Amino acid sequence: MVEQVGYGVTRFAPGDRVYGMPWFPRAAGAFADYLTAPARHLAPMPDGLGFTEAAALPLAGLTAWQILTEVAGVAAGQRVLVSGAAGGVGHLAVQIAKARGAHVIGTASPPTHEFVRALGADEVTDHRTGPPARDVDVVVQMFGGEHGLTALRALRPGGLLVSGQSAWTPGLHERAAELGVRAVGYLVDPDAAGLAALTDLIHKGQLSPHVSETFPLTEAERALNLLAEGHTTGKVVLTVTD
Repeated sequence: MVEQVGYGVTRFAPGDRVYGMPWFPRAAGAFADYLTAPARHLAPMPDGLGFTEAAALPLAGLTAWQILTEVAGVAAGQRVLVSGAAGGVGHLAVQIAKARGAHVIGTASPPTHEFVRALGADEVTDHRTGPPARDVDVVVQMFGGEHGLTALRALRPGGLLVSGQSAWTPGLHERAAELGVRAVGYLVDPDAAGLAALTDLIHKGQLSPHVSETFPLTEAERALNLLAEGHTTGKVVLTVTD
């Protein structure tokens, strides 16, 4: 909720419901009751979305949106593999790729397979086995290490792997070149236009953030420890109450 606006701000007024990802990758001071942010880092909250769900969307949603639309240019009929399809970025990437008409393959642990299918995935495989698929056009890779190297083998010749964890996958780019495919790392940017696109998908019923657990702001350390375990479904959100 906007409390005050600075000189020259015309997009918002006090009382407006907004959401966003200010300053990233700089620290925004978001583990707090209040923060300041450039107006262009925010967008109006989608109608019908509560503050908890809205808080879950910007970082993961913009990561998925920018990878799929700006980096990979995913189009109808393409085959898209989403690693960690039940996770924060993954569960949104599945929905965005489906909204763009792609055939979506998700990798996830067996207990979350039904969740991933409910998101719209056409195929779901166990992330611990494999190469998980073949003749894939685009891989959205959110695990580092051996997972990324394995996922390269799923790509068709000339296919593209976009990794949010390339810094934790030594040899990824070299191995991609050996296989005749492409691999790039990606870091999300604040993006009001991207937020507006996510809002449009929500209003069309094509995108819904899943919040698996919430923690009060005083338990931020506990929430971060849970995320570090790497087994959450969807998003974990900190709540601020008066």
